[in-house]
Amino acid sequence: MGDVLWTPPADVRERSRIGDYLRWLAEHRGLEFADYDALWQWSVTDLDAFWRSIWDYFEVIAHTPPTATLTDRTMPGTRWFPGATLNYAENVLRMPGRGDDDPVVIAHGQTRAPETLTAAQLREQVRRVAAGLRRLGVGEGDRVAAYAPNIPETYVLLLATASLGAIFSSCAPEFGTRSVTDRWQQIEPTVLVAVDGYRYGDKPVDRRAEVAAIRAALPSLRHTVAVPYLDVAGTPPEGALAWSELAAETDEPLAFTPVPVDHPLYVLYSSGTTGLPKPIVHGHGGILLEHLKMLALHHDLGPADRFFWFTTTGWMMWNFLVSGPAVGATIVLFDGNPGHPDLGALWRLVAETGTTYFGTSAPFLLACRKAGLVPKEIADLSALRGVGSTGAPLPAEGFTWVYETVGDRLQLQSLSGGTDVCTGFVGGVPLLPVHAGEITCRALGAKVEARSADGTPVIGQLGELVITEPMPSMPVGFWNDTDGSRYREAYFEVYPGVWRHGDWITVNERGGCVITGRSDATLNRGGVRLGTAEFYSVVEGLDEVVDSVVVHLEDDEGGAGELLLFVVLAEGLELDDALRKKVCRELRTALSPRHVPDEIHQVRAVPRTLSAKKLEVPVKKILTGTPVDHAAAKGALANPESLTAFAAFAQRRAGSDHPTPA
Repeated sequence: MGDVLWTPPADVRERSRIGDYLRWLAEHRGLEFADYDALWQWSVTDLDAFWRSIWDYFEVIAHTPPTATLTDRTMPGTRWFPGATLNYAENVLRMPGRGDDDPVVIAHGQTRAPETLTAAQLREQVRRVAAGLRRLGVGEGDRVAAYAPNIPETYVLLLATASLGAIFSSCAPEFGTRSVTDRWQQIEPTVLVAVDGYRYGDKPVDRRAEVAAIRAALPSLRHTVAVPYLDVAGTPPEGALAWSELAAETDEPLAFTPVPVDHPLYVLYSSGTTGLPKPIVHGHGGILLEHLKMLALHHDLGPADRFFWFTTTGWMMWNFLVSGPAVGATIVLFDGNPGHPDLGALWRLVAETGTTYFGTSAPFLLACRKAGLVPKEIADLSALRGVGSTGAPLPAEGFTWVYETVGDRLQLQSLSGGTDVCTGFVGGVPLLPVHAGEITCRALGAKVEARSADGTPVIGQLGELVITEPMPSMPVGFWNDTDGSRYREAYFEVYPGVWRHGDWITVNERGGCVITGRSDATLNRGGVRLGTAEFYSVVEGLDEVVDSVVVHLEDDEGGAGELLLFVVLAEGLELDDALRKKVCRELRTALSPRHVPDEIHQVRAVPRTLSAKKLEVPVKKILTGTPVDHAAAKGALANPESLTAFAAFAQRRAGSDHPTPA
């Protein structure tokens, strides 16, 4: 690991946005930095000066100026830019460096013809939809929910909602009813905007029944707006408005409600490992500042760029992507199956749209490698100068494959972060070389450290990923967590005053990082984190199933790995193919195709702690070869004998491709 695959050009400081920022710091602040490490050290030490420089350098539009940069550095509880008022949508729609006729949104998909919006058209659509929402009574603090894919309407709706000081939340339409209502019953939206269905590859997927069920489960709804996506000629369901009515012609000017920096912009959700998905509230100012910094200084995006990240509206990378116009970049939206008609589809789209920065997931890149794909042979990728990879660690062979088959002059940026901060806190930067299998650096303003078991920072060895200084895009809180107890418990319970993220990380001498996976039991499937709690609510909702435990075994070669489900059945029942099919069908319908396990096995009992928590991590350890005594402290278990079945299963599995059920 660590072979240098790309080196910055000699004139990188003249050609990059971070180079321009360094010149600005020298001219306006009298600060000179010899290298990236010196700049990073300053950015995480003098938080006041660094984040004020981001505010000033990007000329954030504020309605009232801040009285300070931050109140204090204590976490949680830091308040950023107190006294200031601004609006995220106003700053995005400024689109610096772009003229009215410049394309700023390019949308492709498998459901309808491609569409392009110019800067003027995007502003006009936001103006109309904001007026439409206002007619529906939407005001500051109200929640607007989108059950919609990665299409222009969803983006316009986000900006229109934000312009009013209302709060946006999206779920991708492949989410089943239960996944959606578990999220939205918590935030009680007043308006729902939903599509009737979509095409995935060449397969039409009708979602009208799900939309009806979601409406019925949300008593807070006052209005539903239907987007005719699958059936353009379709009529809205009873009691719903058409999108064309929401976006009707009006004289109302485009206006932006000034809100405090920590005013809620949107609600994202944790994957639901323990109980309901956590509703994570992000603020206007924190998201704006973080995305300006990351998109311009780390991804080097500006008015000459076309920025495409393959994502759905159910992943925080969508929220990250759609901030692109704030730094002048054109965004490319794609809705559909990335493997249709083959794995070359997205690479051909990169060529067709003139994409300069293509972001995707590590599993997608590894799937292309496994399929023997050579993207540069099937598509003209000459415009591409950056590739981003996230969602799971990218091993060294994934890096090598990109440089051999995509292009040897581009910069590959492997990054990691989270829904919790809606960004990457470790990633790439134009100033530093790319080493195989390694995340290049810790991002500016992100004081990431590895901590050993006793809580001391370590270099060159595996540790718990922590962030020891506040960042503006840390959540402003969780929804309905008035005393902040759930928020504190989620991140600050293990190390008081220090954010514990839940990943294993190694930080080496040069500041490069390797993330080895979650330090908790979240499943990671196809680059999408899936919560186990959502699984159990569906599986254990079946009359036949008494208890269950699910684990994801990663593939060392970076494939999808294996999802194994173990079920305890009601008295006298035996697991057969009919029941296996029923379980799979329920998971596919209620959650998503990604939740369907590769294997289902029957066990007598699920191991639990004395406080009745399921032991997913010990089960996973046993299945990957850890002896039972090392995998779990038996004294903490209510039923230690339950582990022996998994040990026996692991042994049989090691000796056979098709083990019999445990």
